[in-house]
Amino acid sequence: MRPMGLKSVERYSSSLRIETIVRLRWIAVVGQLATVAIVYWGFGFDFPVIPCLMMIVLSAGLNIILSVRFSASERLRSSFASNMLVYDTIQLAALLFLTGGLQNPFAFLMVVPVTVAAATQPPQITVSLGSLAGAIATALVFIRMPLPWYPGESFELPVTYVIGIWAAVISSIIFLSLYCWRIAKEAQQMSDALVATESILARELRLSALDGMAAAAAHELGTPLATISVVTKELLRALPKDSSHAEDIALLRSQAERCQEILTTLTRQSGENDPMHANARLSVLLEEVVQPYRVLGPEISIKAEPARGSSGKATRREPVSPRNPAVLFGLGNLVENAVDFADSQVEIDAMWDKNRIRLSIVDDGPGIQPSVLMRLGEPYVTSRAAGQNGNGANDEDFGLGLGFFIAKTLLERSGAEVELRNRHKPESGAIAQVTWPRDAMDIDITGVKA
Repeated sequence: MRPMGLKSVERYSSSLRIETIVRLRWIAVVGQLATVAIVYWGFGFDFPVIPCLMMIVLSAGLNIILSVRFSASERLRSSFASNMLVYDTIQLAALLFLTGGLQNPFAFLMVVPVTVAAATQPPQITVSLGSLAGAIATALVFIRMPLPWYPGESFELPVTYVIGIWAAVISSIIFLSLYCWRIAKEAQQMSDALVATESILARELRLSALDGMAAAAAHELGTPLATISVVTKELLRALPKDSSHAEDIALLRSQAERCQEILTTLTRQSGENDPMHANARLSVLLEEVVQPYRVLGPEISIKAEPARGSSGKATRREPVSPRNPAVLFGLGNLVENAVDFADSQVEIDAMWDKNRIRLSIVDDGPGIQPSVLMRLGEPYVTSRAAGQNGNGANDEDFGLGLGFFIAKTLLERSGAEVELRNRHKPESGAIAQVTWPRDAMDIDITGVKA
């Protein structure tokens, strides 16, 4: 991904809604008014109360203008949102300047605008706002009015203590900004990855629905084709045997009958009308998943058998599973990854007992880097180098780590547990293990769960 330039920042629509910034500022306005009232009239401390009230009223007026000018749900452009956050930082800095600088207990509120920026704005804006807040905090150490105190008395904190407050404010700005930025980034990545997952699943479901469309087409086209056959038959009877058109009409009739045969075949194969096509034995499904990858180089073997110690005809019977597009796509992605990284062989072992169906996809490649293995399953985590793609697709579509995330998400929706680990030394390679409860994947030929 290319870094975002200044023009991109200008066009960037942030996730900060006008309602959010208005509500936060109203909370600040109410808190500032309450603080001024308590300190000035409650404690009787002397400080420039009129300038402080003017700054608070200015914020309230700005909030009213924003509420009238914009819809509550409107999302602000980053340039406008950053200006609002800069204003909040400067307004708070002005109040702190009038009331003791960093000696004021409320100086820690300097981190709030920067934290909001980190959660909703591009990194460039957060860094700029954080630098501004840090510069203001530094200035407030030296440039400030006295801290409000009892009449005739003054209160001054030791310089060393004030520097400690400054260090705490700066470190809080840095830590909270990084923390909020990271949380926001992970949430956005997860959202983008889930959108990609839904898109893949929708595509697979559309492909699966083609069987039903074929049956519908056969049903709809059957009547006009039958009509054509009847009409051509009558025309052949009416025409003399030596007519020049008899051969053409006979050809037309034969082609209409051919179309009927093709549509009848599609109807028999349709998943909506043929449970033999909608469901298949586990080994057959695995062969369907593996077939596209047999030409890529590594040898692929499939073994499907009951687990050791399984007894009883029902338990030992090979599971019959539905042709679920999500499951087929998820397993295909795991097989593709194994083929891409295998040196010479990929083994697929399926075992089942009374309660579970366990599928292991094992390759003899270099295995998964430990640093990647710890986080694999999150979106945008990958060990594949840019451009490394076993099936020749566009390089830009790979190296994002979305494939395993999508596969894992789709398989888990079917009730599976997905685990990825490296083989024990001295063997090399990785193992992708998928485990289902048997009643989630074993359906008999009539569609009733076994």
